[in-house]
Amino acid sequence: MNDTRQDIERLIHNQKSLLDVMPSMVLIIKEHDSIEYMNASANLFFGNLLEGESSNRLYTAEETINALLLLSRKGQTQKKPGGKLEEKINGYHVQYAMAPFIGYRGDRLSWLFIHDLTEEKNHIEELSLFHKSIETILTDKINELKESERIRQSLSQELNHLKDHLVKKEPAEGTMVGNSKALRELRDMVSQVAKSDATVLITGESGTGKELVANLIRETSNRNDKPFLKINCNAINDSLLESDLFGYEKGAFTGADSKRKGKFEVVDGGTIFLDEIGDISPRMQAAMLRVLQDGELIRVGGNTPVKVDVRIIAATNADLAKAVQAGTFRLDLYYRLNIINISIPPLRQRKEDIVDLVTHFVRRYRQAFKKDINFLPQSVINRLLRHEWPGNVRELENVIQRAVLMAKGNIVTENELIFDTPAESDQPTGSSPTSYLKRLEGMPLKGMIAELEREIILHSLEKHRGNVALTASDLQLGKTAFYDKMKRYDIVPKELK
Repeated sequence: MNDTRQDIERLIHNQKSLLDVMPSMVLIIKEHDSIEYMNASANLFFGNLLEGESSNRLYTAEETINALLLLSRKGQTQKKPGGKLEEKINGYHVQYAMAPFIGYRGDRLSWLFIHDLTEEKNHIEELSLFHKSIETILTDKINELKESERIRQSLSQELNHLKDHLVKKEPAEGTMVGNSKALRELRDMVSQVAKSDATVLITGESGTGKELVANLIRETSNRNDKPFLKINCNAINDSLLESDLFGYEKGAFTGADSKRKGKFEVVDGGTIFLDEIGDISPRMQAAMLRVLQDGELIRVGGNTPVKVDVRIIAATNADLAKAVQAGTFRLDLYYRLNIINISIPPLRQRKEDIVDLVTHFVRRYRQAFKKDINFLPQSVINRLLRHEWPGNVRELENVIQRAVLMAKGNIVTENELIFDTPAESDQPTGSSPTSYLKRLEGMPLKGMIAELEREIILHSLEKHRGNVALTASDLQLGKTAFYDKMKRYDIVPKELK
């Protein structure tokens, strides 16, 4: 009797040792209602379920056991014992087979052999998806090539505005790009005032390049080797701005453990650029007036004046004259700031600079994005010339940056032009008389008439692709009179072809 028991125990031990080294998962199921045994591979995959441990954080040991028992019940219905079936359990694809047998105690047991197919299934699905994607990509690419060829053929007869411009030398970094009369006058003004120490007020709409003008003034001034600081006045609250610009004495406020110099003292001998000067508070206006008027400041919490030698360049897109009338800006400070006023014209008033600016930005971003853009058709230039550019040069740069990034091949087309401003503002000149007249507010009648006449001539030249004879005839003007008007308004017809 003892020998028989020992033989059984030895057989069970040998069987268990054999099952534990098998790579397949092997379980013994009793009556399809309980798990009696799991080999090492099954424990590694599912967790030690008999001890209440699960390897899957999404499913408890009890849930996994119930899923395996359900698998066993499904397996008992197969007609051919040992036949392979497939099922999904706990998110895994598995292949399994059942083999019933009678235990040494007469129990009805079943072997449950499980093989994990998850990785194999995923590979098959990925391969199928890959093939479908390849077909889609190839179809899209063929259609894209057909569309590109169609566009290329339709544009092949158009004037390429990049052809001549790209061979020219790139303007030096920091220079103002363009050659319109307004820009030439602006450059002359900068050249005249740069060498003096007079305070300069730069005015203009947002995005016109006020900071660029400030940089040019400083670089060509006698202080170009001295410190240069830029402060955005509306980016810092009033109390912090005062202590930042004028410094503070020890104990002036909580946390002021020692005396500290402000920006004006740090920049002593150099230049400071105060952007958005129109947004400073009345208290700051009084402190700024003292610096401009007497060349001295008083630190926060102090009483002793400190002498400073700083050239101030200020900028604003607000109408300070109207702010003075409204009582929100000091008249005496306005006069001190406005010793020299440099007004930057908006882009819509110097549209002849657009081609130069576009070329400049295409050159910059084709290099940044590694794009071989070398064709800019007339239709794109016409579209850019029709836009009113309320965002000025900054908006134009954004539009070209996006266009270069999205361009297919070496051509920028109208499909790539996405404007920052709403569609209603992107209308041909004269399409909205009310908005156009609002834009001319503040100008004398003579200037308004001249601006309107210039826009009409530009629009008509665009319509006739730069043909002077047709344009003059359309406007019922003699050629001599028409040439005189083009000269007066600095219009070059060949740029509109």
